[in-house]
Amino acid sequence: MRVLHFFKTYWPDTFGGVERTIHAIAKGTAPLGVQTDVLSLSREPDLNTVLFEGHWAHKAKLNLEVASTGFSLEAFGRFRALAAEADIVHYHFPWPFMDMVHFASRLNKPTLVTYHSDIVKQKGLLTLYRPLMRAFLGSVDRIVPTSPNYLQSSLDLSDFKDKCTVIPIGLDRASCAPASEAKKAEWRRKLPETFFLFVGVLRYYKGLHILIDAAKRTGLPVAIVGAGPMEAELKQQAERLGAGNVFFLGALDDEDKSALLELSYATVFPSHLRSEAFGLSLVEASMFAKPMITCEVGSGTSYVNLDGTTGIVTAPDDAGALAEAMTKLAGDPAQAAAFGQAALARYEALFTIDRMCAAYAELYGELLSRTRRK
Repeated sequence: MRVLHFFKTYWPDTFGGVERTIHAIAKGTAPLGVQTDVLSLSREPDLNTVLFEGHWAHKAKLNLEVASTGFSLEAFGRFRALAAEADIVHYHFPWPFMDMVHFASRLNKPTLVTYHSDIVKQKGLLTLYRPLMRAFLGSVDRIVPTSPNYLQSSLDLSDFKDKCTVIPIGLDRASCAPASEAKKAEWRRKLPETFFLFVGVLRYYKGLHILIDAAKRTGLPVAIVGAGPMEAELKQQAERLGAGNVFFLGALDDEDKSALLELSYATVFPSHLRSEAFGLSLVEASMFAKPMITCEVGSGTSYVNLDGTTGIVTAPDDAGALAEAMTKLAGDPAQAAAFGQAALARYEALFTIDRMCAAYAELYGELLSRTRRK
């Protein structure tokens, strides 16, 4: 069985949450008999077909980008050619240009779309896009939200629930291998013995301005791993507040990240908008048996982190509530350890790469069988 994934970006240009999910599906379904191709856009598509850990990453030239939506003339032809060789086309939403390519190509193949997030920021453009979006969602054979929470809370999915199948995102534990003792010793010298950890891209919806405010109120050490468009503004905020207990560590490699996850007291993930649809960093924290603090935004973050079971879920965009949750967790190490063990058990039950990929392989087979019967 051959599957074509289509999304606006992919390795080596970027490797964020959606890209990591595509990679995990490609890697995990290979032993189940699935051959994967991934088509994305690139400003430098000179190496337009690259073998990446057992699957092919194809590139089409990015011509224009408007409101985080990439456009490409070359993509129409590349998509048609690759789709002709595929048994199934797997889309990743949202990306309005993808909808255009889908309809222009007049596909006669089974299709599914992983619904990663509602469109939250571009509300004005969403009004113009919504008719095309609804037509696209209505035309695919199956829609895959990544959590039951997101399916229930998304207004844009409310008319399509009968064609939705929830498949939570899973990660390979081997991708977060334990760090060496030397690496952990290095970080022990740089950070306080007890600290809260955030890992992610520094984007507007991550709520890090709220975390910095909460850190100032509590005095608890917070380590921030990641880079992104909000970095300079956040550093200025920390300096202005005199929050010397906030440590900006920048983008780090996997071993450094594993070391910090092992050494951290708890993970704090203050995303305050629905753009944060799942939170892969929470799955990573669960692998390391870490308690979590998140905010209730009606998304998958409250599916990964169950309030009172694996950690604390607090009100969004509320530095006082976040500070209270951090103080409560810091003051009860026994409860924090119990939350962490529950998080590990929940990871093993729901968020492994094997579980996710088995579910996708089963869905691929179901769609292909239905098409052959027709």
